[in-house]
Amino acid sequence: MYCPFCRHPDSRVIDSRTSDDGLSIRRRRQCPECGGRFSTTETASLSVIKRSGVVEPFSREKVVLGVRKACQGRPVTDADLAVLAQKVEETIRSTGASQIEANDIGLAILPPLRELDEVAYLRFASVYQAFESLEDFESAIEALRAEHGRLPARPVE
Repeated sequence: MYCPFCRHPDSRVIDSRTSDDGLSIRRRRQCPECGGRFSTTETASLSVIKRSGVVEPFSREKVVLGVRKACQGRPVTDADLAVLAQKVEETIRSTGASQIEANDIGLAILPPLRELDEVAYLRFASVYQAFESLEDFESAIEALRAEHGRLPARPVE
C-alpha cells in the first residue's frame, strides 16, 4: 500500500475493524517513512461471468436497474431496491465464490423480490425461470397463494 502523502511503497497496519455490514475491513495505517496516518477499506472482489463469457465486477447498481424494470408501476421505493440489492450481494458473498454467473444473480434476486412485491416477483421470475406458457404463470401464482394459505380462485361456471 503506497503512502498517499509521500508515495512510500510500504505502510504499517495500526488498527483493523470490520465494517458495520460485515462485508469490508477498515484498516488504519501509518507510513514508516513520513509518519502520516491514513485509512483503507478492503473488500473481497466479486466477479460476474456474463452469458457471453465476459467477466466484470459485481454491481449493486446493475441489480437495482434490472429489478426496477420489474417494479415499474408498483409501490416500491429506491430505498427498497437498495436494500434488495444489499441482500442479494450478501447472499452471493455467503457462497464464498469469487466468481458467479449472471443467471445465478438473477435467481438470487427472486426470494427477496418475492418478499418485497409479488407482482414484480412474477414479472422478474418469468424471465429468469424461463416461463414459456400460461401454465408456468399459473403454477407460480398457485405457489404464492399456497404460501399465504389462500385457496385458488374457483372458475366461474
